[in-house]
Amino acid sequence: MRIGLLTSGGDAPGMNPVIRAVVRYAEREGNEVIGIRRGYRGLIEGDFVKLASRDVGGILGKGGTILLSSREERFKKLEYREIAYRNLREKEIDALIVLGGEGTLEGARIIAEEMGMPVIGIPCTIDNDVGGTEYCIGYDTAVRNAVEAVDRIRDTASSHERIFIVEVMGRNRGFIALEVGLATGAELILIPEEKFPRDKIPEEIEKAKSMGKLHFIIVLAEGYGKAHELEKYLLEKIGEKYGEIRSTVLGHIQRGGSPTHYDRMMGTKFGIVAYESLIAGERSGYVAYEKGKFYIEDFERAREYKPIDREAYRINMRLAI
Repeated sequence: MRIGLLTSGGDAPGMNPVIRAVVRYAEREGNEVIGIRRGYRGLIEGDFVKLASRDVGGILGKGGTILLSSREERFKKLEYREIAYRNLREKEIDALIVLGGEGTLEGARIIAEEMGMPVIGIPCTIDNDVGGTEYCIGYDTAVRNAVEAVDRIRDTASSHERIFIVEVMGRNRGFIALEVGLATGAELILIPEEKFPRDKIPEEIEKAKSMGKLHFIIVLAEGYGKAHELEKYLLEKIGEKYGEIRSTVLGHIQRGGSPTHYDRMMGTKFGIVAYESLIAGERSGYVAYEKGKFYIEDFERAREYKPIDREAYRINMRLAI
């Protein structure tokens, strides 16, 4: 079997362990892996490279993706997908393993339906927002990176008795913000799933300061709003009565760096399950993980709404001040 392998959309720490697992497992069993560089763009442009065991040596602890990634709008048009399908046929690729988030998995579903080729997806996104699976590769590392950043910010916030607004990624979901806020003891977590009223924020700051808090840390999910806009609002409402107000956007620092041991381990396991599923005859779906078990889930479920841990949010509200 000749298996095509690509990474698409936003990169996620742990993609390289997936690539390594697929390539080495396939080679051990006498199958071939063809890397498709730059995701769906590479499918359209024919950017293919053969991958062997030595090509994936030393990448287990490397962030990002050695296959490179992109967001390719052309793939939404049938005329470009037909070009991609011709390239796959010319390279005699029998099946695909596709790594990425919700949009990437939707592309994988389309390939499976239109081309009839076996396609297995692997949810890789720091946002952890793919439905039908408890975990997405990259999430643990992103949370670690953000926690370390907030811990450092807290030192400055306490030293200068400041109010800090820290904006974290997560697209339109609050998974990262919630876990980071709880792990760092943030005074307030703002996520799109819990519409905490903006006009109540000054009251929370006043309450905390009246109790002797030197600082006030707000962890804000980008899906709730923008840190600089909240900073401006607070300056208008309370000025610097309770300390200087500063905002920080962590941005892509959350994506980078060496993947945690958990993302290395999970990436390896997700890759093995994807490969074994293809060999066993699975033709369409993505690897899901729930309550300690791996299985193949229908692509349609990737779009489902994944509930946030609201109890964790309530716990933080009770403990923060």
